[in-house]
Amino acid sequence: MINLMTNLHAIGLIALALVVGLVVGFVIRKKIVESRVDSIESYSKKVLAEAQKEAKTIKKEAALQAKDTLYQMKVEFEKETKEKKEQLTVQEKRLFYKEENLDKKGVQLDKREAVVGDREKESIRLERDLQRKNGEYDRLIGEQRRQLEHLAEISSEEAKRLLIQSMENEARHDAAKLMRRIENEAKTQSDRKAREILALAVKKYAGDYVAEKTVSVVNLPNEEMKGRIIGREGRNIRAIEAATGIDLIIDDTPEAVILSGFNPVRREVAKVALERLIDDGRIHPARIEEVVTKANKEIEAAIKEAGEQATFDVGVHGIHNEIVKLIGRLKYRSSYAQNVLQHSREVAFLCGVMASELGLNPSKAKRAGLLHDIGKAVDHEVDGPHALIGADLAKKYGESAELVHAVAAHHEELQPESILAVLVQAADTLSGARPGARQEMLESYVKRLEDLEQIATSFRGVTKSYAIQAGREIRVMVEGKMVNDDHSYLLCKDIAKKIEKDLTYPGQIKVTVIRETRAVEYAK
Repeated sequence: MINLMTNLHAIGLIALALVVGLVVGFVIRKKIVESRVDSIESYSKKVLAEAQKEAKTIKKEAALQAKDTLYQMKVEFEKETKEKKEQLTVQEKRLFYKEENLDKKGVQLDKREAVVGDREKESIRLERDLQRKNGEYDRLIGEQRRQLEHLAEISSEEAKRLLIQSMENEARHDAAKLMRRIENEAKTQSDRKAREILALAVKKYAGDYVAEKTVSVVNLPNEEMKGRIIGREGRNIRAIEAATGIDLIIDDTPEAVILSGFNPVRREVAKVALERLIDDGRIHPARIEEVVTKANKEIEAAIKEAGEQATFDVGVHGIHNEIVKLIGRLKYRSSYAQNVLQHSREVAFLCGVMASELGLNPSKAKRAGLLHDIGKAVDHEVDGPHALIGADLAKKYGESAELVHAVAAHHEELQPESILAVLVQAADTLSGARPGARQEMLESYVKRLEDLEQIATSFRGVTKSYAIQAGREIRVMVEGKMVNDDHSYLLCKDIAKKIEKDLTYPGQIKVTVIRETRAVEYAK
C-alpha cells in the first residue's frame, strides 16, 4: 500500500513537473516570438525609411531628367520651327513672284486678246471686201469675154484650144532645139572633160613616182655582166623576160640593170632570180628557167608567210588560204609611197579600236579593215576599182555579206549601208591621210590645208571655210543673203576647179558648200 502511495506521489510530481515545464516553455516561447516581432517591425520600418529615401532620390533624378528632355525637345522644336519659317518665307517669296508674273502675263494676254480681236474684225471686213471685189471682177471678166467672143467670132473654148495647140508646137520646137544644143554641148564637154581627166591622171601620177614604184634596180659586179645577161643574140634577156613577164632595161647606167613592170610580185621574182644568176655566174636559158621557178616558189612562200603573220598580228583567224596569199601580196604593193600591207594592218587596228568604243564586235571590224584593200593585190590583172575587185574576191572565198559590202563601199563605189562600212571608210581615211603616212612633211601638210582654206575664202559670199578629214574635204559656209541655192552649186564647182588648178594633192578633195538661213526673234 505504501509502495502504491509512493508511486502515485512520484507520478504526481512528474505530472506537475511536466505542467510547469510546459508553462515555462510557453512563456519563454512567447517572449522569443515577441522579441522577434519587435525586431521585424524595426527592420521593416528601417527598410521602409530607406525605400522612401531612395524613392525621393529617384523622383528627384526623374524630375531632373524630365526637365532636361523637355528642354532638348523645346530646343529641337524651336529649331524645326525656325527652319519651317524660313522655308515658308522662301515659298512665300516664290509665290509672290509667281503671282506678279501671272499678273503681268494676264495683262499681256488681255492686250494680245484685244489685238487679236481687232485683227479678227479687220480680217472679217477684208474678207467681205474681197468677196465683193471678186464678184465684181468675175462680172467684168465675163463681160470682157463676151465682148471678145463677139469681136473675134470664136468661142472661148475654141480660142483656148488654138492657144494651147500653138504653145505646144512652139514648145516642141524649142525643146528640139534645146535637146540638139545640149547634145552638142555634152559631146564637146565630154571630150574636153576626158582630156582633163587624162591630163590630171598623168599630172597626179608623176613620172618620177611611176619610175620609183614600177621599176627595180639590180646592181652588177662589173660592166661585163651586162653582156652575159644579154647573151648570144639576146637569148638570155629574152628568156628572163619570158619567164618573169618583166622588161629588162640595160642602158648606159653603170653597173646596174633596171627591171620594169607594173606587177610588184613579178618584179620581185625577177629581181631575186637575176641576183642569184649573177651570184652563180651560170646564165643560160635552162638555168634561167630553173632559178626563176625556185625564186617564184620562195616569193610565194614569203607571200603566204607575210599574210599569215599579218592575220596573226591583227588577231583574225579562219580566213581562206587564198585570201591570206592576197594579203601577203600587198607586202610588195604600195600606194602613194605607203606600203599597202602596213596600211591594211593600221586600218584593221583603227577599226578594232573604234568598234570597241561603239560597243560593236572588234574582231569583225578588224577583219573588214584587214581585207579592205585586197583588191589592190590583183588590180594590175583585173579591170575595175580595187574596192569592187576586193569585194568580189571576199565574196568568192566565203566572207559575210556585211564584210563584202564594207570592202566595196570604203571608197563610195557603193553607198555605205552599215556601221561596219562607215568604220572601214573612216579608218582608211585616217590611215591614208594622217601626216607622215604618205611621205608628206608636216610643214607641207599644214601649208596645203591653209592654202585649201584660203582658196575657198577668196570667193565672194564665203564667210568661213574648214579643211577636214586631213585635207580630203573642204566645207564652205556662205552668206545666205548673198548666195542663193542655184549660185551655191556654181560656187562649189568654181572652188573645185580653182583647187585643181592651184594645188597639188594626193587622191581627191570633196568640196561641200553649206548655205544657211536663220530667222531670229525674241519673246518679250
